[in-house]
Amino acid sequence: MSRELNVVYIGRKPTMSYVLAIITSFTGSNAKEVTLKARGQAITTAVDVAEITRRRFMKELNVGKITIGTEEIRQKEGGTRNVSTIEITLTRK
Repeated sequence: MSRELNVVYIGRKPTMSYVLAIITSFTGSNAKEVTLKARGQAITTAVDVAEITRRRFMKELNVGKITIGTEEIRQKEGGTRNVSTIEITLTRK
């Protein structure tokens, strides 16, 4: 879980850890929406998490908004590189 309210940052943990975080956010705080944020290789995990949550556990969820973008990351060796980002907002009916 993250410091921001109703935001789940996707990383290297198992997929079901993030599914549980989403379910907890919706049930624990009666939230109307939860946002998944991921970048780079974690984007595929974020999509999987959203779909597993919607199709298996919380069938009343909809995808509210999907935002894609690019961030510039500074490298230790100098210079920058571009990394893709995604934000998926799940909303409760």
